[in-house]
Amino acid sequence: MDAYLAQIPLTQVISTWGIGSPSVDLAVPPEVVAASDLTNGIFANAAVTDRNGAPIGEVILWVEHGRLSGVEYAWYTDERPQSLPEPAQIVVL
Repeated sequence: MDAYLAQIPLTQVISTWGIGSPSVDLAVPPEVVAASDLTNGIFANAAVTDRNGAPIGEVILWVEHGRLSGVEYAWYTDERPQSLPEPAQIVVL
């Protein structure tokens, strides 16, 4: 976990997953130490709730070759969110 936290200040958003999408692809510079060369796929996910605590989506943190590679916001509502949820709405699973 600490290796991924150390990557955050140097991570850059390189693209979005479509116009208006809050989901993004990330790039970590190659000189930053990878958490593990074997780590690929979902690193963590978290539930997103509305003000009443009802589930409205989830945030998924993707990694590739031990480096942060994407943040996906999957929503369960009819309308696509325009931004990532507020931290208070996120419950790490």
